[in-house]
Amino acid sequence: MRTFFMRRLRVFLIGISLASPTGLVMMAQGNPEAAKIKNPVAATPESIAAGKPVYQRYCANCHGLNAEGGPGNDLIPPAPDLTGKEWRHGSTDGEIFNTIKNGVPPELNMGAWGDQLKDQDIWNVVNYIRSMGKK
Repeated sequence: MRTFFMRRLRVFLIGISLASPTGLVMMAQGNPEAAKIKNPVAATPESIAAGKPVYQRYCANCHGLNAEGGPGNDLIPPAPDLTGKEWRHGSTDGEIFNTIKNGVPPELNMGAWGDQLKDQDIWNVVNYIRSMGKK
């Protein structure tokens, strides 16, 4: 039974790696509980403007001023592009908020900012990041 599942997993991963030009598995993982959280802060010009300096201070070092991520930085793995529609750890406002607040365990390549930032600031950053998205 175990070998059957291992064989199926191996075939699946090989298929994914062949389908990906980089050979990396880039599946969205998401967080169903965080996805249910609705953004309580309207994406007004004021919220977006308030999110910009917070983003520049806490996020731009890794994700870049334009939010397009690595490989221009020295991080391994490189910080992802935040201007796309789908993100590896979830694409809803709630999932983005959760990622910023709690980081991405277990390696915490994306650190948790919940101790340094208020929830309002994080929501403003979510709105600011959304405003930079590719159309």
